[in-house]
Amino acid sequence: MNPIARLLDPKTQGRLILGAGVLVVLALAYRVLYPVLFETYVGKTNAPLTYESSRRVTEAEFESLAWSLSEEARRRKAESIVSADQDPFARQVKIEMLMNTASFIRDSQPRHIEYFRKAGIRQYEGPKTCLTCHATIEVEHADGTRSTVDTLDDLVNSVHFKFQSASGGFSTYGYDGRQVNAGPHKIPVGKIDRACGIPGSFTWTGWAALVASRPEHAKGEVVLRSEGCGQCHIGGNYQPATEKMMPIGDVPSLAKEGIDCLICHAADYDLNRRIVIQDQYGLRWDQDRSLRAALSVGPIRTENCLRCHQHNMGGDAYVHNAAAQALGYQHQRILHHGAKRGNPFSPQDDAHAAAGIQCIDCHRPEGHKIPRGRMGVDLVANDLPGKEVSCETCHTRAPHNHSKDKALLNGHIARLACETCHIPRLEDHNVVLRDWVHPTWNPEEGIWEPTDVYRSGEPGKGLIYLWFNGNGTFLANALGNNPNGTDTYDPLMQQMARITDPEVIAAVRAKAIELKERYPDIEVERYVRMATDPLSQLTPEQLERRRAMIQTNLRAVMNEGKSRIYPFKPFNAMMYEDMSNQGPFGAMILPFDYNVYYETGDTQAAVKRAIQDPIVRRMYQEPFKRYMMDEFMAYFGVSGGWKTIYPLVEDRLVNVEPHWMRQMGTLMVNHGIQRKGHDCVDCHAPNGLLDFERLGYPPERVAELQDLELLRSPPATETLGSTAP
Repeated sequence: MNPIARLLDPKTQGRLILGAGVLVVLALAYRVLYPVLFETYVGKTNAPLTYESSRRVTEAEFESLAWSLSEEARRRKAESIVSADQDPFARQVKIEMLMNTASFIRDSQPRHIEYFRKAGIRQYEGPKTCLTCHATIEVEHADGTRSTVDTLDDLVNSVHFKFQSASGGFSTYGYDGRQVNAGPHKIPVGKIDRACGIPGSFTWTGWAALVASRPEHAKGEVVLRSEGCGQCHIGGNYQPATEKMMPIGDVPSLAKEGIDCLICHAADYDLNRRIVIQDQYGLRWDQDRSLRAALSVGPIRTENCLRCHQHNMGGDAYVHNAAAQALGYQHQRILHHGAKRGNPFSPQDDAHAAAGIQCIDCHRPEGHKIPRGRMGVDLVANDLPGKEVSCETCHTRAPHNHSKDKALLNGHIARLACETCHIPRLEDHNVVLRDWVHPTWNPEEGIWEPTDVYRSGEPGKGLIYLWFNGNGTFLANALGNNPNGTDTYDPLMQQMARITDPEVIAAVRAKAIELKERYPDIEVERYVRMATDPLSQLTPEQLERRRAMIQTNLRAVMNEGKSRIYPFKPFNAMMYEDMSNQGPFGAMILPFDYNVYYETGDTQAAVKRAIQDPIVRRMYQEPFKRYMMDEFMAYFGVSGGWKTIYPLVEDRLVNVEPHWMRQMGTLMVNHGIQRKGHDCVDCHAPNGLLDFERLGYPPERVAELQDLELLRSPPATETLGSTAP
């Protein structure tokens, strides 16, 4: 029978119809039934979203907004052109004349004013409005090629929305020696599932909360405050993009409609609207969807990025953090007083920011994919892991060309990163040691806060120096080795594992004595030992197992490529751990519930509440174990896979203990760059900033490095050369 006759055969037709019907049913089930089942499984909600700031304006209101924005833009541009070195009245007259010329109006006012005017758009409705014109975008790739991509799909699959990735490309290695997601079993890792040092350490349990604070100035009245991971992320729904963690499934359209395009793209964005609101479905983060903000859309500038990223770099206490000055019209956001990195990017404290360099000049995006750079020491996902972001991109490997000793200084680049000299210190409120288990009452904020046991931005205390080859471990530890290639340099057993500075130890002891007044069970010397020598929490058997794993699994990774000395911000924290899932590098960190933690200071109760979240319960069940948690634990250095022993029985925590992490985390610091670097004597004098012995040099080489002819006849102070902006 020929092929055509076979197709006409009734039996064949029946099979084809049946097969097509099965495919249609499966497609419908995937699109309709799967989302419902998924929401039930994880206990999360997706629902229609409305925003008070999104309202239709009249023609008169539109023109008033347009004129106001145009005038502000023209004035800013005119003020930047007209010299300030003249009579103030004459200068003002010139500014007014310039800003009202036809060409100035045409070239200066925000472009979307005319677009919206012609299109008849009188209300901003989120991505729906943007996609009217921007359904697709053209993307320029690093190799010079271009492609056209679906805008919404490009955005939804960027880490700024899903903030995790199951792809490869991580420069991070598990303690089992495997590069994260380099093999066939890829699991989603990134901030969404990363137990970081905040209360509510899983994004699932800490997305949005309204905390009942009792500040002194309120005289006993309750003041609701906004808190949660969602304040710094563009998703606007009731939870993070949990769907993106699963092997199948897409984020529902309802969640996509909540994406906050304007927080990144609008020049005039009202951060006072970035607060937690509650509706019939639950808690979520509000956003500025005003037409004013939409009309101000323009090129992305540093100010846009810092609405979220200064929280990480400078910190909320940083005086030039503009976002921390606009906390909300109501339900004001809670300020976090210690800095995560303490290296702000601002004209006041960074040479590149002062020169007008924009974030995306270095972090050059491809569509909505933004590179972090090839080097990293953590599990924060990276959209473009192969794309370089480094000082050498602009400054080359020979940046010093103004000094008579330029050959000597440029020679240092083989061993020293630029940041080592040009980040002289971090902010004073940089947190080094934080205790979540023993909180302290803040009367001004009216909440219980984690206790910052030690803060410092000083070199050797809040800023340490380590060899780094671009690789890191699963718990944010820089990997590298002294070029001499010996095993003397052993950071996971020494440099990152203990604090030896007597001043720091004394400060920790003083804080422990202070805490003991509220927490009598604290044994001061034991507390100090655990905080400054966290390996003391391991048994001799665990210590030996740790040494063996480092030597067998990580020593080769440490010796890869070329290492240079980089500055790192050290960090350690005391938190509750699930000791059923413990290895020589630590145990599984458990989250806190925001409301219980901040309002009562009862940390055990906060853990109990948080781990009752449906998705945390799912973590302790077989599907999650097989799909994700076994692999996660293998990277963590825990043998035998994930133990599904749920740590709460009859309202009692089982096998849960408070511990400091088993070594300092080491966070990369790349901003806060100063034009003037350290002088030679700062590092090469005895007791200088660089401890050459701890960096793995033998005694004879240490003596040479601390007794150079250069020290007896120091060169003129060198700053960033002519390749600097």
